[in-house]
Amino acid sequence: MSLMATELDPRLPLPEPIRHLWSIARRLFLLYFGATAVLLLVAAGYLYVGAQRSLARTDRALVAGKLRVMQGLLQENHGQAGVLENEIEHEASANELFRYYMRVLDSRGRVLIETTDMSSLLPVLSFPEPVRLTMAEPPIIERKVGEDRTYLLLAAEVEVGTAGQDQRILHIALDVGHNSAVLARYRWRLLAVLGFGLVFAAAVGLMVTRAGLQPLRAIAQATQRITANNLTERLNPDQWPSELRELAVAFDAMRDRLQKSFDRLREFSADIAHALRNPINNLRGEAEVALAQKRSPAEYQQILGSSLEEYERLARMIDGLLFIARTDDPNATIEHSVILARREIEAVREFYEALAGEKEIAVVCEGAAKLTGDPMLFRRAVSNLLANALKHTPPAGRVVIAARNTADGSAEIQVRDTGSGIPAEQLPRIFDRFFQGNKSRDQTSQGAGLGLAIVRSIMRLHKGRAEASSEPGHGTTIVLHFPPGNPN
Repeated sequence: MSLMATELDPRLPLPEPIRHLWSIARRLFLLYFGATAVLLLVAAGYLYVGAQRSLARTDRALVAGKLRVMQGLLQENHGQAGVLENEIEHEASANELFRYYMRVLDSRGRVLIETTDMSSLLPVLSFPEPVRLTMAEPPIIERKVGEDRTYLLLAAEVEVGTAGQDQRILHIALDVGHNSAVLARYRWRLLAVLGFGLVFAAAVGLMVTRAGLQPLRAIAQATQRITANNLTERLNPDQWPSELRELAVAFDAMRDRLQKSFDRLREFSADIAHALRNPINNLRGEAEVALAQKRSPAEYQQILGSSLEEYERLARMIDGLLFIARTDDPNATIEHSVILARREIEAVREFYEALAGEKEIAVVCEGAAKLTGDPMLFRRAVSNLLANALKHTPPAGRVVIAARNTADGSAEIQVRDTGSGIPAEQLPRIFDRFFQGNKSRDQTSQGAGLGLAIVRSIMRLHKGRAEASSEPGHGTTIVLHFPPGNPN
């Protein structure tokens, strides 16, 4: 099937659409702008409703105030026309801001006096039924008269004179049409302020967002500058906001880990090159010597035997590196079973008995212990330690392999020799790969410095640890600590 046919095959599932997530800057800007917009809208609405209610309260207070004034005049002046005319005609027309109308009727409903043109604008029937002031507060109703006129209307029965011997009906109307114009102007002003506030909020939101995300951009730029040759740059956590301080600390810690990893990788590469150089040079030299002139079959056989030793050395080195690489995998696991340490140690001792006898070194096993782990790996770790001890222990020396269980159920395997020892400055590195700090070892050993590194990897698989102590001129002791296990 061709590529085009595969792309157009309707039976194949369609790819999921790519989700474009909003950036943090856009989210912060929208949150800030939205919160400010809601706040401004609520404030504008509150102010507008407050102004509307304030105007309504003021208008009703005016109507109620005019009622009290007219009531006082009727009671004090017994309904004299002159006094009422002055209040109704002159006072009402003199107020240009609030246009109100008043009418006085007798008890039979006949008009005694009223504001000019009131009868044409507000006839008697447009008012509600009058209410006696002694009974309740007269209601003030809002009513639209005509097409574009809105009034507050009040009708009340008022007693005339101090004795209350007669009754009058008062009609008071206040033109509140001007409120619509006032509120309209107020609305436009609020809208202008609201628009300016939103524009200002947008501008400030952009500046605040950019300023707030500047540390993140700095961290991103610092990340882009990371290369294999530039891992020394650090972010000073003290100069970052508290929210980003933890990120800066983690970033510096990551760079430290990368720096150590690259250093180990460079050192490992150099060690591999150094370890491979000697056997490769030996093989090359032997081949050049063999090809320089014709030789007898015995000589060729000797050269091939020497080359075979170098091949075996390379094979052991590669096997060791592969083993260490597998154990470095954090997901690597092993099968655990009960291990009788003394039995496994005796088997290793018997294997090296001939070599120890040849070098006149006594190998002694002491104690016993029970632990859980992989028997093959346990035997390999002990074998590496014993082989290393035999290499660096002089004739007539002594190597002791001791095993014991501690009170908490863990196990300790100890290998002591009476060799030349290791200097204190080199002791922390003896478990590193390819480390051969003792110069005498380079001259006597055909190893590549992987034995103790393999031991450390085996202990890592068993969740244990390896420790070393040494006294130059008196010997070295290496202890393997196996964690408590369940032998059953």
